[in-house]
Amino acid sequence: MNLTINAVNFEIAEQLEKFIDKKMSRFGRHLTDDDKVEIRMSVIKPQTNNNKEVKIRIAGLFAEKTADSFEEAIDGCLAALDSQLERRKNGN
Repeated sequence: MNLTINAVNFEIAEQLEKFIDKKMSRFGRHLTDDDKVEIRMSVIKPQTNNNKEVKIRIAGLFAEKTADSFEEAIDGCLAALDSQLERRKNGN
C-alpha cells in the first residue's frame, strides 16, 4: 500500500506515526502494493473537546471521525473501513 499522512494545524509525533503504521498493517490482506491510502488529520478548535478530526481514504472508500484523541478517531475510521472492505470483498 502507498500510505500518505497529512497533518493540518499540528506537528505529527513519531509515536502517532508508529500507531498509524501498526494499525494500517491489518489492512494488508485487503490491499495491493498499488492501493493508495490517504490519511488527513487536523485539529479543529484547539480549545474544545472532540477536536481531533481524521479522514481516511483507502482504495476508493472513505471514513471520517472526530474524537478527543487522534488514536480514537483513527480506530473509529479503520473499524468503518474494515467493514466496508469486507462488504466489497463479499460482493455486498
